[in-house]
Amino acid sequence: MDAALSERDKMLSGAPYDPGCPELKALRQRAQSLMRDYNQTIMGDAAREGLLTDLLGAWNKAVIRPPFHVDYGVNIHFAPGCFVNFNCVILDVCAVHIGARTQIGPNVQILTADHPRDARARADGDEWGRPITIGADVWIGGGAIILPGVCVGDGAIIGAGAVVTRDVAAGVTVAGNPARALTRPQTQG
Repeated sequence: MDAALSERDKMLSGAPYDPGCPELKALRQRAQSLMRDYNQTIMGDAAREGLLTDLLGAWNKAVIRPPFHVDYGVNIHFAPGCFVNFNCVILDVCAVHIGARTQIGPNVQILTADHPRDARARADGDEWGRPITIGADVWIGGGAIILPGVCVGDGAIIGAGAVVTRDVAAGVTVAGNPARALTRPQTQG
């Protein structure tokens, strides 16, 4: 990796980076301040729109019920018509793209952050991430967890409590831990 890259550039590219660098600490602090303010609002508060516009990379008027938790916020991109239920956590050390009309149940976790599997390497503090892409018209059931690097195809259904460790094809329903396909994609004939 190019030594001239900032820790933020390394993070966004999926390379190992130092999450304790001053720039990333400041970005997380900014996000925490915006989340604190947003999470204190109620439906109809005029402040909500501005807070989500400032927090997220692309908001597109998604309905997001507080509490809502992110690492940075600016790496999260919602297409129009999305709904996010209570207590969603999105760890956005890499890009998270969520397609139009996707519905996210309560207590869902979308996690781009990853860590070394070796304990000694974890102790050094480095981490990395892999982006997550969720297609249009996806339904994610309550308590589901989507792990780093996963792509979910258009129209897929993620069952409540599923732990999604690998890509989900368009139109497929998955459930369980680890998530397994319950249906096959619909074919047009």
